[in-house]
Amino acid sequence: MTMSETQNFEAPVFSATGAARQQRALPAALFDGTINVPVMHQAVKAFLANQRQGTHKTKTRGLVTGGNQKPWKQKGTGRARQGSTRAPNWPGGGTVFGPMPRKYTQIVPKNVKALARKSAFNARASENAIMVVEELNYTAPKTKDMLALLGSLGVAHRKVLVLTNGVKPAVYLSARNLPAVHVMPYSDASTYHLLWSDVVVIESPALAEG
Repeated sequence: MTMSETQNFEAPVFSATGAARQQRALPAALFDGTINVPVMHQAVKAFLANQRQGTHKTKTRGLVTGGNQKPWKQKGTGRARQGSTRAPNWPGGGTVFGPMPRKYTQIVPKNVKALARKSAFNARASENAIMVVEELNYTAPKTKDMLALLGSLGVAHRKVLVLTNGVKPAVYLSARNLPAVHVMPYSDASTYHLLWSDVVVIESPALAEG
């Protein structure tokens, strides 16, 4: 599914304490109605793959300690012949075709990544899931202030992505104990983070970045 019809999106604006302000038109350069689902899928798949360390490892029969001596003689016992207790059919033996260390890295071209990010923003905008707040100038981490803001916005029980204008440790720490809230700089927001959220709350000055 690919949508590219030009649209004009607006978002509700709130103060830093959650008081309602007037609607604001979202930047047309970013919010132009483009929604490319295959590209978003590619970006999210690559993001999740790149989080994997790839350090998993199992031992083959050549790596398992012991098993040098033949368990019993080849003939005359009435049992099936066996050459080592480290064979895969023995308890404690080696693993056949088990996972070995590898890289899961997937590289996504910059223009594809940018298109996926734009599509994710437009997808949220088309669902009226974009909110704009005035600059959050927290002098110290206070979770109750963040909860009060989210409560005023009516999104306290939803997954919320808060995009700040640059790095703001106090705002980040205010939401760190809230499992359904994630705070990060606007420029760092990826397609995965945007699609993970139900609602995206953006600081007003950050929208000037485009």
